[in-house]
Amino acid sequence: MDYRCAFRCVAGCEGSYDVEQVIYHCPKCGELLEVRHDLDALKERNAAAWTRLFDERKSTNRWPYASGIWGKKEWVMPQLDDDCVVSLHEGGTNLFWAERYGKTLGLQDLWIKLCGNSHTGSFKDLGMTVLVSVVKQMIKNGKPIKAIVCASTGDTSAALAAYCAAAGIRSAVLLPRGKVTTTQLVQPLANGALVCALDTDFDGCMEIVQRLAKEEGIYLANSMNSLRLEGQKTVAIEIVQQFDWEVPDWVIIPGGNLGNVSALGSGFDMMLALGLISKKPRICVAQAQAANPLYLAFKNGFDKFAPITAQATEASAIRIGNPVSIRRAIRTLQRYNGVVEQASETELAEAAAAADRTGTFACPHTGVALAALNKLVQRGDITKDQRVVVVSTASGLKFTDFKVRYHENRIEGVTSKYPNQPVQLPNEYEQVKRAVFSAID
Repeated sequence: MDYRCAFRCVAGCEGSYDVEQVIYHCPKCGELLEVRHDLDALKERNAAAWTRLFDERKSTNRWPYASGIWGKKEWVMPQLDDDCVVSLHEGGTNLFWAERYGKTLGLQDLWIKLCGNSHTGSFKDLGMTVLVSVVKQMIKNGKPIKAIVCASTGDTSAALAAYCAAAGIRSAVLLPRGKVTTTQLVQPLANGALVCALDTDFDGCMEIVQRLAKEEGIYLANSMNSLRLEGQKTVAIEIVQQFDWEVPDWVIIPGGNLGNVSALGSGFDMMLALGLISKKPRICVAQAQAANPLYLAFKNGFDKFAPITAQATEASAIRIGNPVSIRRAIRTLQRYNGVVEQASETELAEAAAAADRTGTFACPHTGVALAALNKLVQRGDITKDQRVVVVSTASGLKFTDFKVRYHENRIEGVTSKYPNQPVQLPNEYEQVKRAVFSAID
């Protein structure tokens, strides 16, 4: 079947644009573009056939369908040549039943979607495989692209550098100096990217990278480019597939630049349109209190949005005051009876620490989502019989300094409830024995 997709204006302007065209905004109104699929063609295969096909591909090693993204290629980027796919076996991440943590909140059916269990340690891989693959095909077809660039708070730069290295394409990343972890900084360096550390925040990096993207030969990789959202939308599809094609009652997702919540809604929209599901979940976007422009807009009924200057937060990847995908995110929340919550530094740190004591190793952004979950449960918005999924966006291993400072009680303004330090002992059996039994008695 000749499935196709194209760029269309999110505001509904007439006209479509080839996905291999270097274009990010609607030429008529200036709004962002989104990828639209030929749903009529996709409907020629019924829902049962789609679920059967996707389930069969979960266990295949046939290129490129072993990837969680490319196993759904017809719904992601159908006209892409298989030999242009740049995949590091992204997607297909664990849906962890957080049974013990759920019980502490009075929940019976709490799950955490561990998107950080990916090649570079974050959900950014899901979108970057699509974008870099399309660029590889563009270059193959004669487009004069010399490098792919992005502004980043850390995880986007790691994903871009890795996928560009695998594809043999030059990459350049702009980071706010001193505002990313050492792990996040070393990832693009190791993969050979040009790393520019700027004396500004993410929003300042974003302003410069948008100007840079207007130069000939430069292609933009930030989420205002909706190619990335095509990969990220598969999180919604995977969640439903992992529940044997049943829809959870709630999905809670951290929000910074807000492309991820737009992608989440897009995934559910597509399953609804093609008959794979018949109901919608409710969606909660969780923001750090220090970087909460969407939360402030939500409290005003979404009547107006005003950018803010984001303040320092442990959830550094969502320290964004002027999110590019704000309008797409608001539209998603309105379609999904959504809410927005915020978390203070104490709330996010303690939520992450409490979840860790039940088997997770939560990044601070997941801590924001878990803190939002706590508030929704306390208010009664989420009830004990409902199925809830928290989207964990990155591996806690990228934020070990956050963990160390928490357990050493060194996070400013936070008095740690669950600090845990090594017990320093001599090499003497009796002292070790006393320490062990004093801990377990």
